Amino acid sequence: MTTKTINPVKFSNWEEAMNILVILAHPDDPEFFMGGTIAMWTKMGHKVSYLLLTKGERGVSEQFPDGEILKNVRKIEQRDAADVLGVGEVSFLDHPDGFLESNLENRRQLVAEIRKRQPDIVISSDPQTFFHTHYINHPDHRTAGLLTIDAVFPAAGNLGFFPEQIEQGLKPTQIRELWMSLTVDPNLTLDVSDYWQIRLEALKKHVSQIGDPDLFEQKWNQHRQEATESDNLYYEHFRRVILRV
Repeated sequence: MTTKTINPVKFSNWEEAMNILVILAHPDDPEFFMGGTIAMWTKMGHKVSYLLLTKGERGVSEQFPDGEILKNVRKIEQRDAADVLGVGEVSFLDHPDGFLESNLENRRQLVAEIRKRQPDIVISSDPQTFFHTHYINHPDHRTAGLLTIDAVFPAAGNLGFFPEQIEQGLKPTQIRELWMSLTVDPNLTLDVSDYWQIRLEALKKHVSQIGDPDLFEQKWNQHRQEATESDNLYYEHFRRVILRV
């Protein structure tokens, strides 16, 4: 399928403010996978919130060797990074980092969370295993994407799925669009060059994972320059599925 590149200024098919829910596995995933797009959306007036399925306790290092302590560190870092991008609510489930499972109970839980929030747009990560030639997609990234896909369709909007949630007062939600980030098969590419720096500023809040923020920024600016010698633009890529108009 042909990938369509859109300049954010022309991204006007959402006529009213959208309620956008980002569902990913770990703290820092939103900023790494789609930080420029998130910053662009909040600037456009859309409401963005995060639901992270783990607290990232296995992102340990010499400086942060204790996973239980690291959970709280990463929660604080994620809140700080979200503030940079203009994100509202940041919520965490407590699935074990590195061992996230796609099973019925976890799907049931995620459907309930989606029904509570009633999002218009849901964003997760593509559940493919390999990412180009140099990266094996983390199993939690894959599982978060698969859980989200299965929760969004057909369960979240269908009265026949998990009817006990309906009896408890949760309403089905008819999600308009599902977006998958970190994909090798995009059908939409956004030019978010104007949001490169704010994305870096958000990522620099994740000190437990990136180390020295200044060196991190230097590395990523160099990487961008090497990767975009011709135009110095920055793009983020998605698989976008329009479920209803």
